[in-house]
Amino acid sequence: MNSPCQFFGFLVLLTGILHPAILRAADPVDFEAQVGPVLSKKCLGCHTANIAKGDIVLSERGAALDPVAKLIVPGDALASEIYLAATPEAPGETPYMPEKGKPLTEAEADLLKRWIDEGAHWPDGLVLREASQASKDWWAYRPLTLPEHDSIDAFIDARLAESDLEQNPPADARTFLRRATYDLTGLPPTPDEVTAFESAFAADPDGSVDALIDRLLASPRYGERWGRHWLDVVRFGESNGYERNVIIPDLWPFRDYIIHSLNEDKPFDQLIREHIAGDVFGRGNPEVEIGSAFLVAGPYDNVGNQDPVQAAQIRANTMDEIINATGEAFLGMTLGCARCHDHKFDPITQEDYYALYATFAGVRHGSVPWASPEEKAKRSARLTPLTGQQSALETERKTIETATLRRGYANLDRHAAGWLRPPVDRTGTEDRFPPVTAKFVRLLCDGQDINPTARTFRLDEFEVWSAEPTPRNVALAANGAVASGASRQIEDFPGAYGPQLTIDGKFGARFISAGSELVIELAEPTEIDRVFFSSARGEETPEHRKFTFVSEYRIEVSTDGKSWTEVASGKDRKPPGLAQASSDRPPSVARTPLDHRLLRRERTEAESQRLAAIASDLARLKREIAAIPPHPTAWIGKRVAADAAGPFHLFIGGNSQKKGSPVSPASPSTLSEVLPGYELPMDSDEAQRRSELAHWMTSPENPLTLRVLANRLWHYHFGVGIVDTPNDFGYMGGRPTHPKLLDFLALQIRENGWRIKDLHRMIMSSRAYRQSSAHRLAAAEIDGDSRLLWRFPPRRLSAEEIRDTVLATAGQLDLTMGGPGFRLYRYLQDNVSTYEPLDQHGPETYRRAVYHQNARASVVDLMTDYDQPDCAFSAPKRAQTTTPLQALTMLNHAFTIDMADALARRIEGEVPEAGSQKKIREAYRMVLLREPSDEEIREAANLVESHGLRALSRALLNASELIYLD
Repeated sequence: MNSPCQFFGFLVLLTGILHPAILRAADPVDFEAQVGPVLSKKCLGCHTANIAKGDIVLSERGAALDPVAKLIVPGDALASEIYLAATPEAPGETPYMPEKGKPLTEAEADLLKRWIDEGAHWPDGLVLREASQASKDWWAYRPLTLPEHDSIDAFIDARLAESDLEQNPPADARTFLRRATYDLTGLPPTPDEVTAFESAFAADPDGSVDALIDRLLASPRYGERWGRHWLDVVRFGESNGYERNVIIPDLWPFRDYIIHSLNEDKPFDQLIREHIAGDVFGRGNPEVEIGSAFLVAGPYDNVGNQDPVQAAQIRANTMDEIINATGEAFLGMTLGCARCHDHKFDPITQEDYYALYATFAGVRHGSVPWASPEEKAKRSARLTPLTGQQSALETERKTIETATLRRGYANLDRHAAGWLRPPVDRTGTEDRFPPVTAKFVRLLCDGQDINPTARTFRLDEFEVWSAEPTPRNVALAANGAVASGASRQIEDFPGAYGPQLTIDGKFGARFISAGSELVIELAEPTEIDRVFFSSARGEETPEHRKFTFVSEYRIEVSTDGKSWTEVASGKDRKPPGLAQASSDRPPSVARTPLDHRLLRRERTEAESQRLAAIASDLARLKREIAAIPPHPTAWIGKRVAADAAGPFHLFIGGNSQKKGSPVSPASPSTLSEVLPGYELPMDSDEAQRRSELAHWMTSPENPLTLRVLANRLWHYHFGVGIVDTPNDFGYMGGRPTHPKLLDFLALQIRENGWRIKDLHRMIMSSRAYRQSSAHRLAAAEIDGDSRLLWRFPPRRLSAEEIRDTVLATAGQLDLTMGGPGFRLYRYLQDNVSTYEPLDQHGPETYRRAVYHQNARASVVDLMTDYDQPDCAFSAPKRAQTTTPLQALTMLNHAFTIDMADALARRIEGEVPEAGSQKKIREAYRMVLLREPSDEEIREAANLVESHGLRALSRALLNASELIYLD
């Protein structure tokens, strides 16, 4: 370069080559476009206002640029903690942050440094969010697409053609009849129905199929079968789960409501709205109100923790269960993942989650009267006069007792002068008396320390000491004593709280009385002079209610167990609470042991007589009121205005004790680009919140609810959905094998007014559904699971279908519909519940399995063995395992053996005079719905000859052919 011109030309050339890079390096860094996305991707998984790990917040300008924290020091990257933590101290070393995930690239680190050095400009009002893997443009959240075809098979065939596949030929008549009948009713067809359909099918395949589908959809058995599917989805279970797991005896009306709604083909958008707010839309109509039992049909913790922090967390967990169930059932959304932070995979914010928290905040678990306004008014008319009399009498009694108490407290000092001994002590109370010979010693409770009018009490030990130079506790069982007294009973552990605990020489386990006395029979008549008893000996918190003790008592002795002599009492003890009492105590204070004693001491004869008359009248009124039948109750849940009052906030990290920004009831923002949302003020009515959500969820423009519903129908017809994760249409869920078909089905539901029977007809009339399940090796190598539907997927019957089939085949199935469920377990309850499977199943259990009272975490032999899910969670699809226990249970359980006997009797009844071969043919026709082969007849004849028809019946009920379709 020999001249200035040449040098200038070189610079122009160089600038032309590097121009874009030079401009990028020279331009100021754009925070929103360049730095913000880096922070969102690499930092906000731990450092948002709602997580704030290490108390570091990088999502908001104020917190990130706080001069005290020095996370970001504008103008000086090397003094900024965020830059120092995100870059290595030396080449090749790993930077301190991010703790998880990939560190900043060299380009990202350089961008961050430049932005800070340039002054760290952060636009006002800009709040960063961690980007989810899926955006609002995710396939499930887009509007429904208009169909390219007008039939199911056109979609199926087009997809198959892409893989050089085609559908199987149609299934034969018997196979299709079994498939369709089980599909829509969960029961086998009868032998006569097989014969009739085969004849009709031969003459008119399409017409016979249409007629069959119509007949099955009109059957009441349809609602029972498809109701079972929906009960799986909505996690219907008739116990509360958790550690207590007590039975919920009045949730069964919700099950019947589901069955009835499906049988009448209630529009599914209406059904969903009733699930969310049936008590709002159907106020006054019990048959609609029961729909909102969905909200409380799941497990909940009712242990009653008294710690306010734990109680708040339990409440938050309860809300989480309702929110999760709602999102999964209707929207295919895993909303619970946004409880602690924005959803990592789907565009669901923490604000979305807590907006739903505010929506459901007024819902509490529990039973309510289940009756129409007319029924309630009728009962009220009968009750009002009686309750009015009752109230007047109770007021008069209170007036008398208040006057008596005033006198008692006015004379408190006089009464207290006679109370010389200290009050009873739960950790140990002693009474001494002159030596007396006794064979029997008893404690009589005249008042409890918690409830002074109660006569029940608890004791961990009762000691009787001999009047000897070296005293002995002669009440010990080890010394030959025997204790007696009514106690609280537990069916599976009769002695758990028995009187023997008072003389075992141990503390901890307690006698819980069901009466007012404890009697100790000594081994032999003994001279005694002291007793010592307690309910909380050695306890650190003896004041707790679980240590209920006596406040008023008597100690009596006897030599024959008939004539008793009082040797001690608590009459001269100071009553509990005396130290805090004063003569001007307001008479409205709750009844205490001191009140109880003063009432007894101060009551005049006239007052006693009037109180006795009032007690007699109140007892009569109580009997008359009890004679008026109460309204039935249903587990619909209670609506508590105070719970819904708010204000509501995000819980930082899901911790109910760390409140973040305020939230209002609103629709999830996930569908904001395709569906108008709503936001309600904080003072909005609790009922309005749920009704608005219900309308938003079932809007005709909501593509997600329709897609999820269409996919569920497809899933139950073909064994797997177009999306194979029916409860999750998000990023972590499955991808649709036939997305355009799914939208076509969703549009069909909408066009049919959300009635699903029409879609059943369309699906079951298609060639895809009617094809055979024959296996083709070449096709299987391309699509082993037949997700593309080159054949109909064979399946095993569900647990309920197997049991119902065995009953129906044996002629024992009771088709009574509705009402409280039966139990295949023995239910035992104390503080917690126990479920013992029954070894024998009587005729009262021969109803359809959908009416079984399914309890959470209970095991019911055949049903559990064949993968009936635990109803603690939504079960959008059933597992299908194969285990030795299944075969052992089917072969050896008393239920199967009883059904084999019944089947043998049924066969004998059908062909009483026939020979062995005819009975064998009849057995095959009844059980397997076909004729036996010659070889089967020979083998069956040998079995019958050796072991009788009962053995053949048992073998057929255990045949795989019975429980597998296709």
